[in-house]
Amino acid sequence: MKLIVGIGNPGKEYKNTRHNIGFNILDNYASFHSVKITKEKYNGLYADFVLNGEKIILLKPLSYVNLSGIVVKKYMDYFKISVEDVLIISDDLDLDFGKIRLRLSGSSGGHNGLKNIEENLGTKNYKRMKFGISNNKNIDTKDYVLGSLSFDEVKKFNEILPVTIKILDDFVVLSFVNLMNKYN
Repeated sequence: MKLIVGIGNPGKEYKNTRHNIGFNILDNYASFHSVKITKEKYNGLYADFVLNGEKIILLKPLSYVNLSGIVVKKYMDYFKISVEDVLIISDDLDLDFGKIRLRLSGSSGGHNGLKNIEENLGTKNYKRMKFGISNNKNIDTKDYVLGSLSFDEVKKFNEILPVTIKILDDFVVLSFVNLMNKYN
């Protein structure tokens, strides 16, 4: 069983913000597989389906980004999923917009959602897919990540979505090292 988590903030006012890239990628992935993320448990929305004989759980924590780890941990415990079978999708200020980076472990890079996940899992060793949102140093970081995607960013995001689908499908069948070698 695999748990794929998209990080974002609940609520319509956050729908198309840079901080909700994880939600957007997960929603697109679910749609590609004709799945609706509508079940609710432990302050999260989730869906499950089977891909290549493997049960996949897609999770959108309904807590704010900086409390995502609480929800992730509850799902891991409830579904008895080990940290090796979890993939977290988040935005990353330090990457150019649209750049994707896969990591087996590492620091939170200042991302409060990843910090909370590390605290709740008790480890920095969990798989992550980081999606670059760039960083506009002329705007306060909080305002920037909570700001809406520009027209050009939406266009580029839509061009990259097929790659994110392939990465998530491959997460089910490839070792993560092979996945990193293929896409990094």
